[in-house]
Amino acid sequence: MKLFIYQHCPFCLRARMIFGLKNQAVETSIIMEGDTETPTRMIGKKMLPILQKDDGTYMGESMDIVHYVDSQTGLKIANDAVDPFIQKWADDHAPIIFQLAIPRFTRAQFAELATPGARHAYVQRETLAFGDLNQLHSKTPELVKKLTPALNTLDQWLAQHHQINTNDFILLPLLRSLSIVKDVNFKLNTLTYMQRVSALAGVDLLFEQAM
Repeated sequence: MKLFIYQHCPFCLRARMIFGLKNQAVETSIIMEGDTETPTRMIGKKMLPILQKDDGTYMGESMDIVHYVDSQTGLKIANDAVDPFIQKWADDHAPIIFQLAIPRFTRAQFAELATPGARHAYVQRETLAFGDLNQLHSKTPELVKKLTPALNTLDQWLAQHHQINTNDFILLPLLRSLSIVKDVNFKLNTLTYMQRVSALAGVDLLFEQAM
């Protein structure tokens, strides 16, 4: 199998996680930002991640990929419904997380942004979605202050969360995106969770690029 991704993408991280957690080998390929033709040829639209199965067919949608890979070998780890608390937490707070992360993603070092043209295409795409990225970056203190109570509540929930399950495919990608924001101070349970699950899944966090 072959997995087509962006390194920065939280949805792509879900697909990367399941391969790591299942100890399933996969070839990974980076799609450059601005390349609309390649994903459109595969699944009819510009969207990642994309999985090329062993039979040569393509699959999009991150959680569909998670469930497909999960079903191939061993005990399933993502077959339960998402905990209502985690689903609501993600729905309520993902917009702020992305407002914090996206301006930093456009400035960070990811393989899909390795050329000036690719970075320009990404900046244009996110500017259309979020508006002036410099202005958004300047709102960091306000956004962090708004998000902090939610992170504190999540930290309490994580104190009781020890087994890998469907929740982690929702939660870790959001927290990993937030790890590029140096102004966020993760509490102990959250930081321990991030380090533990990322290590088990064989995926990176973004603390080294935090800005």
